Amino acid sequence: MKEKMQSIQESERIQSIDILRGFSILGIFFVNMPAFFSPVYYYNPATYWKSTSDKFLNGIVDFFAQASFYPLFAFLFGYGAIILAKRLRIKELSFPIYFSRRLVILLLFGCIHAFVLWHGDILITYAICGFFFLLFWKCKGKTLLLTGILIYVFVYGTMIFGIAAIEKFDDSASMLASLKNTQAIESSLQVYSNGSFTEIFSHRFNDWYLVNGPSNLWLLVSAILPLIMIGAGFAKQKWLENVKVHNKLLVSLSIFSFIGGVVCKLLPFFNGKLPYTRMLIQDYFGGPLLALFYITIIVLLVENRRIYTVLKPFSYVGRMSISNYLLQSLVCTTIFYSYGLGLYGQISFTMGFCLVILLYSLQMFASKWWLKTYKFGPVEYIWRWGTYGHKPSMKKRAEREN
Repeated sequence: MKEKMQSIQESERIQSIDILRGFSILGIFFVNMPAFFSPVYYYNPATYWKSTSDKFLNGIVDFFAQASFYPLFAFLFGYGAIILAKRLRIKELSFPIYFSRRLVILLLFGCIHAFVLWHGDILITYAICGFFFLLFWKCKGKTLLLTGILIYVFVYGTMIFGIAAIEKFDDSASMLASLKNTQAIESSLQVYSNGSFTEIFSHRFNDWYLVNGPSNLWLLVSAILPLIMIGAGFAKQKWLENVKVHNKLLVSLSIFSFIGGVVCKLLPFFNGKLPYTRMLIQDYFGGPLLALFYITIIVLLVENRRIYTVLKPFSYVGRMSISNYLLQSLVCTTIFYSYGLGLYGQISFTMGFCLVILLYSLQMFASKWWLKTYKFGPVEYIWRWGTYGHKPSMKKRAEREN
């Protein structure tokens, strides 16, 4: 049985997928950083930051990263699920059983992350969406792609159309003003910078519930599940594996997603009617389109050996993506919360931006160092152990000796 469950060898890895995972961890870090040190759920970022550098860098993150990297991570989640299904089929093992185990463990990781470390967890949502994905995983690649696109466009097209109708007859300024909650801002600043661990735990749960409560859960599933299905469709079509065969398709998708993503992303930067609606279009359509551009352009560029060498450091982070994602939360909450350095609310957006670059660079070096000796990140090791039900070999040396 152990032979049936041997982990993927390095020679079998799709390098572009590991690079994309590492790239997505960087983008997620840029988006998450303001939430680590400021009450981002309760203010409008466009008006909260005052200095020129803060406004400029907030605009950069808003355009290039906001709402583009959770779709990228969801895509890779679906892609990885199909790769797992193929390997389990070869080993004559049940995908629903092993994938369900994998999801349960991911859910546990997410709960620990959300309620003990940081409220902005995405793992719980991915685990829940993964169980829904089990209803679709046997579908053909084109069916997964079409179904995922139709579900996403229908849900968010309908929602944005309804918001636009309301905004047309309502005061747009009041809708944008509703993004700011002064009392919640003051409470967050006080609790996270000076509160006890119990007070932080309570406030963290409230922040998590604000985004992930029952009223928003359907919206989160509607956003993530279709993107998981699209990633699974790509995997079944093997578009990212046989790049030379599908070069024209990938180039076309790259051009289309770049133009569409840029147009949607630019909407809020211009004055005009329906500002709130344009903000939603930026996130819910511009974000995923730009994510598709990142996917296709990186896969195409990696075919060039020189560019691959430049991008390869991202793959070290990508191979330990969950470990690095959780480590970012551990380090940042230690820096900003009262039980650490207590710097919550005391740094600028610019300083936070620079901190992302510094910490992620350290993660690149640390991940490369770790993978010289070990086959998995520490969290990935536990994940595999729980998924397959036996203790996998951790050190590369042990694998060579066997």
